[in-house]
Amino acid sequence: MNTDLLNLFDCDEARLRSILSEALSGADDGELFLEHAQAESLTFDNGRLKGGSFNTDQGFGLRAVAGESVGYAHAGEMSAAALSRAADAVRAVTAGYSGSYATAPQRTNKKYYGDENPIGSPSFEAKAKLLADIDAYLRNKDDKVRQVTATISASWQVVDILRADGHRVQDIRPMTRINISVVVGDGDRQESGSFGTGGRIGFGDFVSEGNWQTGADEALRQALVNLTAIDAPAGTMDVVLSSGWPGVMLHEAVGHGLEGDFNRKKTSAFAGLLGEMVAAPGVTVVDDGTIDNRRGSLTVDDEGTPSGYNVLIENGRLVGYMQDRQNARLMGMKPTGNGRRQGYSSVPMPRMTNTYMLSGDRTPEEIIASVKKGIYAVSFGGGQVDITSGKFVFGCTEAYMIEDGRIGPAIKGAMLIGNGPDAMKRVSMVGNDMKLDTGIGNCGKAGQWVPVGVGQPHLRMDQVTVGGTKA
Repeated sequence: MNTDLLNLFDCDEARLRSILSEALSGADDGELFLEHAQAESLTFDNGRLKGGSFNTDQGFGLRAVAGESVGYAHAGEMSAAALSRAADAVRAVTAGYSGSYATAPQRTNKKYYGDENPIGSPSFEAKAKLLADIDAYLRNKDDKVRQVTATISASWQVVDILRADGHRVQDIRPMTRINISVVVGDGDRQESGSFGTGGRIGFGDFVSEGNWQTGADEALRQALVNLTAIDAPAGTMDVVLSSGWPGVMLHEAVGHGLEGDFNRKKTSAFAGLLGEMVAAPGVTVVDDGTIDNRRGSLTVDDEGTPSGYNVLIENGRLVGYMQDRQNARLMGMKPTGNGRRQGYSSVPMPRMTNTYMLSGDRTPEEIIASVKKGIYAVSFGGGQVDITSGKFVFGCTEAYMIEDGRIGPAIKGAMLIGNGPDAMKRVSMVGNDMKLDTGIGNCGKAGQWVPVGVGQPHLRMDQVTVGGTKA
């Protein structure tokens, strides 16, 4: 398709800009956000192609910002009439208000991913064959395999952001992902394992036999480990977190609390603590949307601000928040490129991109050897976090006992329970092996979902509450 989204309207650019200028007269900020998005998904389950979907969506969202108030209207109809109706609606927040329209975001020549549409290449037949090959490979690999589910998905999003001051920026965002889940059984007992990978890339890497076999092997390995796992003990003990995906706990328990809106409204456990020690010395946390081809990366955010490398916690001290334009202005700070939205029907808000902890100076072997008795958490599943208090609960999908500095038997049912700010102060050793997740993260906030990345090195956390299943 033609990626100039202005061509989808039934009027010329001059008419659109006239309506936009009138709609945002007197506003502090605001923009016209245009979107065209395509998405495809195929699922192979229990030996057959069980589901497939393809959809296309497009529309616009018009936003006017006046102080703390936001007027927002959206439509799937790309016409001057629909835009005029939206303009009438958003002007409600500027009635009697006289603001000074904010300076446009800085432009950027950097781009962190290609713009090729991954949908349609390879063909539907090739993708279906890939899923069938994964199923057959796992079933032939081990006779304990009872069920295999494999899903491949792709999306392609074109966004165009226009401001009343004439500033305009476009971004084209591809995304691909593959997920493999396997259930193994021995008698009446069944356990599962999974693996997923993805990013802002094409399908070439996935179609490569060596790559998908590595992912399938990992899913099977995790399932077989869990098949031999014993019940997890409960109590307060030292915990070692593996590198990579366990950074999802950092994302949830700390990252959300460092988003600008929660801190401006003082509903975050970190509100008012800028400049203070909120983590142990040696802990440095960043949000970085500038990593090539990563799932959470953005060339520009959904307000047109270039993505950035933003240090949030430096050597234990809170030094910054993630900001969109509105919250940054109200807090007297600069936007950080974290204004994100799920799509044209949603308002932007401060959101994470790729959030991770930097490496320290300890080896993973040193960290594990330092624990007399504790838990080694390799992978997490679901969790719950309360932003205001910072309290969290996370379930481990792969974990082991540590006994006298050595990794012991696998355990099942382990839950890590704590408080985000308190947990960061319990970090006593930081590994030298920072790793990002494999590209599977999705983040929910206020009903909106966006792709994100997480990561961390191996960590030791002292005296963490562990919920278990051992009687």
